[in-house]
Amino acid sequence: MKAVAVIGLGNIADRHRRNLKKVYPGIKVYAMSASGRKIHGEISDCDQVVNIIDELLDIVDMAIIASPATLHAGHAIPFIKAGIPVLIEKPVTVSTSDAEALLDASMRFNSVVAVGYCLRYLPSALSLKRVLEEKKAGRIFNAFIEIGQYLPDWRVSKNYKESVSANKALGGGALLELSHELDYTRWLFGELDVLHATVRNSGVLDIDVEDIADIIAISKDEIVVNIHLDFLQKKAFRKCSFLGTDGRVEWDLINNQVKLINKSDECLIYNEPQYDKNTMYLDMLKDFDNYIHGRENQCIKLTDAVKTIALVNRIKKLAE
Repeated sequence: MKAVAVIGLGNIADRHRRNLKKVYPGIKVYAMSASGRKIHGEISDCDQVVNIIDELLDIVDMAIIASPATLHAGHAIPFIKAGIPVLIEKPVTVSTSDAEALLDASMRFNSVVAVGYCLRYLPSALSLKRVLEEKKAGRIFNAFIEIGQYLPDWRVSKNYKESVSANKALGGGALLELSHELDYTRWLFGELDVLHATVRNSGVLDIDVEDIADIIAISKDEIVVNIHLDFLQKKAFRKCSFLGTDGRVEWDLINNQVKLINKSDECLIYNEPQYDKNTMYLDMLKDFDNYIHGRENQCIKLTDAVKTIALVNRIKKLAE
């Protein structure tokens, strides 16, 4: 890998540029703002700033799309048409039409495209998947998925009302911004039939998107899944619980911990609270390199990520 373009200048773009320099010493990193505006001032871990994508198509080996989700298709498709591998930050798009445009381009040009649902690389997530597949708690009947974090605390250097998360026009809202939970639920249990959904704007944050979402769904194996997403909890909370015939599995994503509980015992299956969460981004980047070079990988393919957007849209439609 000699040259990579990172589209977007937000926090996640900063992380990707920094990680690219770490994984590929000597690499040339190009940056471009999501709007293509001229940048005045220094950009971290960047060798050159460009203003239009056309400047990049003949000089980069890979592109990372870290712009607002409403712009992903427009930014990714030129690279796809040029045969340049593209890693798109989650959510892959906002609209069904953009998702279809990406799928069409990737198939017509046979391009390498993956989507950055990095939580699948979290060690406790991989441990949990093994525990469920090995039926350590028996047959699972219910899953309880919950995440809550106070939006004003997400990015302390920026007014939260100006962030992507808080703006409908940029693809914000709890369902899209917290779609990791929908992605890994599908990863664990397959496709979901949504039975009930309530999507609300509490009014507390003075934003134009939903800040609470509650979903009840059922998997093909008849596992009833309760999912709660919110921007309101003052102390970050991200835990899941899985009820089975032989016990209960608890997953604490913040502390990177998996616990198995039965009638007489509690067993820590995985426990690494000091884990550096940037490692999962590094692992995702290295895995994408495997995908590019035809090696074994666990990348989230475009067709998979588009199903998560379809799920979001089904939830919104049912909630209406």
